[in-house]
Amino acid sequence: MVLSVNIEKRLPGFSLDMSMSCEKGITGIVGASGSGKSMLLNCIAGLIKPDEGTISLGDRVFFNKADNINLPPQNRRASILFQNYALFPHMTIKENIAFALDGLAVREKNRRVSRLLEQFHISDFAGRYPSQISGGQQQRAALARALAVEPDILLLDEPFSALDQHLKQNLMREMLEMLSDYEGCVLFVTHNMEEAFRMCERLTVIENGHIEAQGLKQDIFNRPPSCSAAKITGCKNIVTAIKSAEHEVYVPDWGVSLKSEMSFEGNEGFAGIRANHIKLAEAQDKENCFTAWIADRSESTFSNTLYLKFGEKPYDKDDFQLQCEINKDRMKYVDGKTEKVNIHIDPQHVFFTYR
Repeated sequence: MVLSVNIEKRLPGFSLDMSMSCEKGITGIVGASGSGKSMLLNCIAGLIKPDEGTISLGDRVFFNKADNINLPPQNRRASILFQNYALFPHMTIKENIAFALDGLAVREKNRRVSRLLEQFHISDFAGRYPSQISGGQQQRAALARALAVEPDILLLDEPFSALDQHLKQNLMREMLEMLSDYEGCVLFVTHNMEEAFRMCERLTVIENGHIEAQGLKQDIFNRPPSCSAAKITGCKNIVTAIKSAEHEVYVPDWGVSLKSEMSFEGNEGFAGIRANHIKLAEAQDKENCFTAWIADRSESTFSNTLYLKFGEKPYDKDDFQLQCEINKDRMKYVDGKTEKVNIHIDPQHVFFTYR
């Protein structure tokens, strides 16, 4: 079944204007804080009423302003998992999962709860309260509760934001496994691009209440349709460019020309290259090889970021034009005394957009 959303919601100083559709599988809803991601989920779940438009799942209409249709949340078969999990603190884990199943016969309710406790590996904690288990266990319990009603839509609102990095990696893998047999539509809200890329096959990119891009994650990362979509998905190097040939652009701010595998139609726009796609080169013996000065560098767990400038030595550490992320095993070629490096920008990773 296809989830179709075409709505408007107006608030003081903010307007949500969405037109999107998604099918079975996990669709990532990505954007900065305050862009409207959670509001979109709440409109689909029936917790917020849009001002205009329609929401439907297959032939079931959740909301239609023109026909005065607005199904209550309990009739939409849409479960939402909030980022703080919203487990009832006065109920045990077993009682939390059973909470939404009051309409079932006792035997069926117990059967379904027992199956979920086992499926999510929390049977040993069934009699404990949320405050007595870890964050990861709470997330499993909350997801089990969300799936207990066998929803057609599962809405995940920043489910990993409260977890440390090690636990997050494990739970992302576990959640993918747990959702592998789910037949419904999953919307996964996040502002973390690593989470989106790992969890989702398709992405919807949102900025200021509007959709900037929709499509397969590889297409949006490799060929973002706008500057905003590129920046939201983590591209640090976006610059004004002018077409100089069918597969080449000139970048005035950098003073260099970049070849690309893309074919350019318009004459002016923006060129982009992700920081991790810029590689160190032994010499300028390939297309898109340049010498650049190092203005500054910073270190993270597994990589270093070099802040680079073309053409001349930078005045200070803030005088740079592009960022380059280098794996630490390659940093041996950039010792502390090095002022310049040769870099290679593979034409397949240079993209161009007109807006």
